Amino acid sequence: MEYELSTPLTDEDINKLQVGDTVYLSGKIFTARDSAHKRIIESGAPMDLNGVVLFHAGPIIKQKDDKYEIVAVGPTTSMRMNPYEADVLDMGVKAVIGKGGMDEKTQEALVRNNAVFLTAVGGCAALYVNGINEVNSVKWLDLGMPEAIWELDVKRFGPLIVTMDSNNENLYKKNK
Repeated sequence: MEYELSTPLTDEDINKLQVGDTVYLSGKIFTARDSAHKRIIESGAPMDLNGVVLFHAGPIIKQKDDKYEIVAVGPTTSMRMNPYEADVLDMGVKAVIGKGGMDEKTQEALVRNNAVFLTAVGGCAALYVNGINEVNSVKWLDLGMPEAIWELDVKRFGPLIVTMDSNNENLYKKNK
């Protein structure tokens, strides 16, 4: 199935999704990599995480005056976030976008929190940037541009594939 969903995501949105489905997102998504995940665990999130979509990405940003423009944004390897992701999901996150899948602890947290892992295709950074309307804000820029949390306003951002769902299904395990 193919779904167009608006953020923040709800349990009703997640209940529809199964591994193999294609998803397009509109609304707000937030980038977050290793350093941001670590700081969220240690200090708390700089935004309300309920219903949030986190994108494991370090965008290439161009700054002009006080405005930021995304030049390219593609997924980074998600397993780097394994030490933190289950705890971050427990804070209310409903979807994580990345590549390569995640560990069993994260899968259990997806089930426990009725959340999903969405795979973005690596090498499609120029394609994904087309779904971004603008950068709304940036948090924790002291971590550096790739590690900061970028709040992105998106429209039909995707395609994204449900590869780990809230029913304990995992496309990566099925296809091994």
